[in-house]
Amino acid sequence: MSSVPEFARQIGEIAHAAGEAIMAIYRSDFSVQTKADTSPLTAADLAAQQVIMDGLSRLDPPLPILSEEAKALAWSQRQHWSRYWLVDPLDGTREFVKRNGEFTVNIALIDDRHTVLGVVLAPVTGELYVAEQGEGAWLQTHAGADWQRIHARALAQPPVLAGSRSHGSEQTAMLQTLLGEDHQRVPLGSSLKFCLIARGAADVYLRLGLTSEWDTAAAQCVLQEAGGAVLDLQGKPFTYNRGESLLNPEFIAVGDTSVDWAARLRTTGYV
Repeated sequence: MSSVPEFARQIGEIAHAAGEAIMAIYRSDFSVQTKADTSPLTAADLAAQQVIMDGLSRLDPPLPILSEEAKALAWSQRQHWSRYWLVDPLDGTREFVKRNGEFTVNIALIDDRHTVLGVVLAPVTGELYVAEQGEGAWLQTHAGADWQRIHARALAQPPVLAGSRSHGSEQTAMLQTLLGEDHQRVPLGSSLKFCLIARGAADVYLRLGLTSEWDTAAAQCVLQEAGGAVLDLQGKPFTYNRGESLLNPEFIAVGDTSVDWAARLRTTGYV
């Protein structure tokens, strides 16, 4: 494939529109609310949500949309979905509030529980990642720039860990077993950690603790199409719409799939 798939590009334009709505609020004096789960919520989350819902609802055929900022339908309805949109209109609201730029717009298409299209936009830098099943992963460094095909790399020595800024370091011992004590760490927020691996600038992202399905689906597609994988701690690939809960199991995102990560995970004693 020598060019970006047109459908992925079209969804990228919807993400760009959401990014513009986010940036208009980012540049202002915005307020922060607290949701029931104690996570932050801003007007930017809601503005991006509206733009994306409007954009996706105009596509033919219309598909169900599951989004962080919309009320989730009951499992009795969702269990019958075979193809639907899975959206996080502003992934990394904590980073947005800190104004460090490390937040994204995530739009994924799920088909038969697998992520088959993913779009991740970093509104501050303008970096846009798109991927479609079987068509590769692509990066546009800013609006209007040429598209670059991206690929994950073989495991570097020492390995580079893409880590979170907003969570603790309880995984230190596990990472030392997985990667060795001399691995390097690049702190980064939101789904940009997956994208760093997809573009061959990092090797591993380990996440212990809770995430939701909309946090991972879009970037998982980007990473998979770049040659990497997102695995649960038994070494099995992630799927979606698994059941009533929208919470993910703990996971590891990797660039080099030739490594037996399941065996390495077993040596940690964590699984």
